[in-house]
Amino acid sequence: MKDTIDLFSEIKGRFYLIDSHSYIYRAFYAIRDLKNSKGQMTNAVYGFTNMLLKILKEEKPDYIACAFDHPKTTWRAEEFTDYKIHRKPMPDDLKSQMPYIKEVVNGFNIPIFEMPGFEADDLIGTIAKHVTNESLEVTIVSSDKDILQLVNGKIKVLNDRGEKIYYDRNAVIEKMGVPPENIPDFLALCGDSSDNIPGVDGIGQKGALSLINRFNTIENLIENVNEIKNEKHRRSIIKNKDTAILSKRLAVIKTDVPFDIDIHNCRIKEFNREKLEQLFKELEFNNLINKI
Repeated sequence: MKDTIDLFSEIKGRFYLIDSHSYIYRAFYAIRDLKNSKGQMTNAVYGFTNMLLKILKEEKPDYIACAFDHPKTTWRAEEFTDYKIHRKPMPDDLKSQMPYIKEVVNGFNIPIFEMPGFEADDLIGTIAKHVTNESLEVTIVSSDKDILQLVNGKIKVLNDRGEKIYYDRNAVIEKMGVPPENIPDFLALCGDSSDNIPGVDGIGQKGALSLINRFNTIENLIENVNEIKNEKHRRSIIKNKDTAILSKRLAVIKTDVPFDIDIHNCRIKEFNREKLEQLFKELEFNNLINKI
């Protein structure tokens, strides 16, 4: 078995994966009423561009890619029609900015990954697994707690909302109360209101933490359900075991989405300054022109 020093010496570079919609929505709601003289809303584009520039200049990645949610129905929504049912549709003022955001990404010569039927998280999970097999160290840039399940020895998560926090395995356990690989099991019990993952009726976060820390997985918990001391929890799991299994399936981020990944195309490249300057002039981001 190779020791830690040997494994570290094999790392060829750092690959940053951007959870684009996490940034885009954050920018859209943080900056209000920014538009150009033609009336085109620009707040999300402006905020996203600044965040991306900050990553590029402060983190100095060797490789980078941006993952986007595709507007078509995902496999999760097909399997569970109430998945994310409480989420409001993308506001029109944000929808009109999406083409500009993608033009910005293209101007930075950063590859965009999106795929019908899958969420950005699934693409991030698949890319992360693939590139770590190529001895690259991965940093996922996201404020989404669900994505913490992907953290392992060569994958960490950067949440730069406010103070920068880099999540390794120990930081995930401290935040979530369970190891990264057991986050889907935890959510399978207590549910997730933001994604409308149902969970098991009558089991909250405290109960879910206790059960997962004892039984580790939903499958092991169901198999040993008679060992659960809390009668209410035991009965609820017996009654709702199918829902628990479904909830875990919805919570698990896929790492095997079938698409091609060209790592070399994700190498950091020179910005297309002519394209960015033209775009920034149209959007009236005059203060950003000097930053490129």
